[in-house]
Amino acid sequence: MLSRFCLLGLLSLGLVAGCDSPGFSSKNAKSAADANKNQPAVGQTTTTASALPPSGAATGSNGPDVQTAGLSVSDEIAKACGIPARPTGQAYAPSFDFDSATLVEEDRTMLATVARCLTEGALKGRSVSLVGRADARGEPEYNMTLGESRADTVRRYMQDLGVARDKLQATSRGELDAVGTNEEGYKQDRRVDVRLVN
Repeated sequence: MLSRFCLLGLLSLGLVAGCDSPGFSSKNAKSAADANKNQPAVGQTTTTASALPPSGAATGSNGPDVQTAGLSVSDEIAKACGIPARPTGQAYAPSFDFDSATLVEEDRTMLATVARCLTEGALKGRSVSLVGRADARGEPEYNMTLGESRADTVRRYMQDLGVARDKLQATSRGELDAVGTNEEGYKQDRRVDVRLVN
């Protein structure tokens, strides 16, 4: 009889441990996310609620920014790095996919050019800010975190390309400056702004 209780106890313990194994249920992912909520984001990104100057104003440039699918690179960086502006009227859809922080190939190509310029070109030794943004759909806290993830993705990719970590300042504005009211406008809001730090 005692061995039967021991066997039942071990079996119960195994079931409890098995229920807590990774991937068993979505509750585990939520519990892990809740436990990590107050920990700093990967790459120690920071969030800011302070307003940023309009595009091009931060560094005194007066031209339009150059944009790819998910990036808006300041005119000053584009000029220094020899990045041609898009022909007037050429369509683009600056956008991370909805609820995503994945870079598309066009973003990677642009970042490779900027990274080369920061490591061995005209902007060698300069620092850049990477400001992640999101559209206004969803909760503000979630959108701030999504902006962090986007900025951190760009930061990590540029580090992989040889840019020193201390030259990349990743921050988030989340939905704070979002202006979109339809899908086309939402696409404009889902981006990372790349600006020179004075």
